[in-house]
Amino acid sequence: MFKKFSMFELSILAMAVVVIFVSEYFFLVNKDFERAVFIGLWPPTMLLLLIYINSKKN
Repeated sequence: MFKKFSMFELSILAMAVVVIFVSEYFFLVNKDFERAVFIGLWPPTMLLLLIYINSKKN
């Protein structure tokens, strides 16, 4: 299944998942809600960038 993805795409997806967990950590453990929301806005941006790059490739 993952043979269709390049290493760049898998690394972007992995970073997005890690950033989601970091955001949840700041929200639930540190109770730093503003930082959690700021960090939580990055994964959709990273995934949109990945979609844009893939659309330019094809």
